[in-house]
Amino acid sequence: MRRIHLLLVTLLLVGTTACGVNGMTLVWADEFNYQGLPDPQKWTYEVGRVRNQEQQYYTWGREENARVSDGVLTITAVRDNFEGEGLTSASLTTRETFSFMYGRVAVRAKVPQGRGVWPAAWMLGKNIDTVRWPLCGEIDIMEYVGFQPDTVHFTVHTERYNHMRGTEKIRHLETPAPYADFHEYAVEWDAERVTFFFDGEQVHEFANDGGGVESWPFDQPMFLIVNLAIGGTWGGQQGVDDAIFPAEYQIDYVRVYQ
Repeated sequence: MRRIHLLLVTLLLVGTTACGVNGMTLVWADEFNYQGLPDPQKWTYEVGRVRNQEQQYYTWGREENARVSDGVLTITAVRDNFEGEGLTSASLTTRETFSFMYGRVAVRAKVPQGRGVWPAAWMLGKNIDTVRWPLCGEIDIMEYVGFQPDTVHFTVHTERYNHMRGTEKIRHLETPAPYADFHEYAVEWDAERVTFFFDGEQVHEFANDGGGVESWPFDQPMFLIVNLAIGGTWGGQQGVDDAIFPAEYQIDYVRVYQ
């Protein structure tokens, strides 16, 4: 039975590659049709307390925080006192394995519910080590904060437009109970604009205003991140409900087309 399932998945991917989306071809994907840790040929991990005064400690290669089963990647935030860290989670990245310039990214995911969760799927400029954030550019394919249970967020950050200045280019989309089911979050990116989609419908757009790299740093490769944060400067604005744990962020697929 599993052999038949894998054959159907293969045929689906071949068909997707041949037909493409909006004239683009599938160039990279993880369908999570395997068991255990995320594929090390595709993903590595951020480790530690990385940003935004968040509460979780990100771990490396630990199934309690990132595991693949039944066709889904589950990122779990849990209170487990791992190596003295009271709260652990995972942040997976393609920083060392895959980056690209222009195309479409689609992430089908089910966000966790509860005050304090902050899951995201996003991209950063590959040149972040040399130019730093926000000059490298950031595209948030999806963000969700649990204290706003019926809202998902789509954002672009650049040197000129970012949340530190209060000038970020953001769309707050009201949608009932996004945590109740899987939804597809997608971005199409070219030299002229970044366009955001929710379940196939366009919801936000950021156009190149010709203002140079401070406004538009997106003419260079970017890499992907999927993570589940807890608390922090945004996710923790109304505290963290301890009843949310273990909190699970589920991802059905990540696909890149060009």
